[in-house]
Amino acid sequence: MYLGKVIGTVVATKKSAGLEGIRLMAVMPINHDGTPRGTMLVAADAVNSGPGDVVHLVGSREASLAFENKFVPLDAAIVGIVDAIDLEQIP
Repeated sequence: MYLGKVIGTVVATKKSAGLEGIRLMAVMPINHDGTPRGTMLVAADAVNSGPGDVVHLVGSREASLAFENKFVPLDAAIVGIVDAIDLEQIP
């Protein structure tokens, strides 16, 4: 599980079977403080997120479990929209 910021949408006129009707979003993985980490990725959207949203992502096999058809070929899925991040300071 990790955080990301939706930076755009992805349009695909042809998709693998099982991905029809699933929105694809361009996401930048971020650290807890909002700074970018890694490179942009494409994630399937299970929660109707939009550009600018900070989202909770899952990867690997867990990504396909977010959808009705459990055998969808996915590497990342958006499974939550983050409202706030509260961190406790460690001495």
